[in-house]
Amino acid sequence: MKENDNFTVACTNIDEVKRKNEQSGMSYNEAKAFMAKTTRGHGTNAYSDTNIEDVKSKNQNKK
Repeated sequence: MKENDNFTVACTNIDEVKRKNEQSGMSYNEAKAFMAKTTRGHGTNAYSDTNIEDVKSKNQNKK
């Protein structure tokens, strides 16, 4: 343990938790955004990079 480590009142080493979190992979929100872009899930339009106007235009040109 380093002398400058931060601890909570419950004696949790904050710096150690941060180090482990950095190594743990995607965050919940990063995973949600990734799945929205790759699976086209329901209710995930906030994460979509689809240009809605472009799609509407292409659909109208098909008629």
